[in-house]
Amino acid sequence: MAQFFNVHPDNPQPRTCKQAADLINGGAIAAIPTDSCYALVCQLDDKNAVERLRRLKGISEKQHLALLCKDLSDLGSYAKVNNVQYRLLKSIYPGPYTFILEATREVPKRVSHPSKKSIGLRVPNHAVVQALLEHTNGPLIATTAQLPGMDEPCRSGWEVEEAMGHDLDLIVDDGEYCGALPTTVIDWTSDEPVVVRLGAGPLTGPLEPIEIDEQEAL
Repeated sequence: MAQFFNVHPDNPQPRTCKQAADLINGGAIAAIPTDSCYALVCQLDDKNAVERLRRLKGISEKQHLALLCKDLSDLGSYAKVNNVQYRLLKSIYPGPYTFILEATREVPKRVSHPSKKSIGLRVPNHAVVQALLEHTNGPLIATTAQLPGMDEPCRSGWEVEEAMGHDLDLIVDDGEYCGALPTTVIDWTSDEPVVVRLGAGPLTGPLEPIEIDEQEAL
């Protein structure tokens, strides 16, 4: 059964966040609140944890995972971006968006797309995520807290515990409900960005002219 960590939604306790982060650094799989819905996370460099996460989600290596980053300072290490891409990312982050970008060699092959050599990247606007990332060993691998057969993602720590508590190591609960939608996903592995999933992030401002792939967008 997963350990439960209760934190304040706006001012998460540093000691509690460090305790949770230490478990993640040690190979744990955690459920944490974000600025979209709950996410399942693990350490980027932990092969066993990443494999457990994929089995829990029922996804193959051909499906993208995302890097959960504190800010864009990690961007150059894990994704290849030009000046145009960087300016757009800087203008919307932090926020409920995942960008699929060309991965650098720093990204382990087990977490990048096997044929496209790409990786999802997101910088959440959420105090608990930011507090946890202060203590983790770099970015975290993340995926939506929604298992096969579930109609929608988990929105609270108690929903996570009920749906998958026996398969997780820890749950971070801030006592509030997250949004009902996952992030908006934008694929920018070619010249022009394309929205492949409409989610919590609105297509306003610099994102308004981006094309939507209606065959893939939710």
